[in-house]
Amino acid sequence: MSSACHEFSRYAAEYGSRNVIQRLVAQKLISSTPDQPKCILDLGCGNGTLYSLIDWECDHFVGVDFSEQMLEHHPKLENVELILGNFNNPELFERLSDKTYDRIYSASALQWSDDLESVFKSLSSLNTPMSLAIFSSGTFKTLHECAGVTPLLRSSEEVISIAEKYFNAQFEVLHTTLEFDSVREMFRYIKRSGVSGGRRVLDFSQTKRLMETYPLNYLEFEIVFITSIV
Repeated sequence: MSSACHEFSRYAAEYGSRNVIQRLVAQKLISSTPDQPKCILDLGCGNGTLYSLIDWECDHFVGVDFSEQMLEHHPKLENVELILGNFNNPELFERLSDKTYDRIYSASALQWSDDLESVFKSLSSLNTPMSLAIFSSGTFKTLHECAGVTPLLRSSEEVISIAEKYFNAQFEVLHTTLEFDSVREMFRYIKRSGVSGGRRVLDFSQTKRLMETYPLNYLEFEIVFITSIV
């Protein structure tokens, strides 16, 4: 396992899209791909961020997401197949096993697995090389400490420990930051970007107090990158 500290972006939130970190994570997955897979499965494909970054000819792209609204915004081309499904449901993987893929991607989605071990077990049954990126508990580290709340996400050590049971893989833990012009912009980003998974852990008065005392002009992110081989 390697650990890296990398500054993905110094953009204030208004200078980038709301999913700036997720897009940069997807870019890293694509740029780190050792081959040019022709048949791709993207778990948690969202509105097509990863698909838009593929710079080689892809014969068949299967995108899976549990949000019908997200899938409505995904590119719909002849080589694209979109599936409304939830990776927390084992039946999804039974459906996916009918096809053969050259590589499976998942960028910024699997941290919301109800049972990550079950999802990894299902993924391993597909017997396919994988490029996965999973946010871990170092994300929003100072924010959690200042608020006195327990991180919602699993630790990087836990993610890797589970993955090692099912994959022959290389791991990289990447730490990065995203700067903002103001704490207000920072909290607006947390609310709108999807990084928090839509989970509210502070009430209004607690949030207001935290905005007044938060000591940094940036947010921290910690992402586990998993590159598996078969």
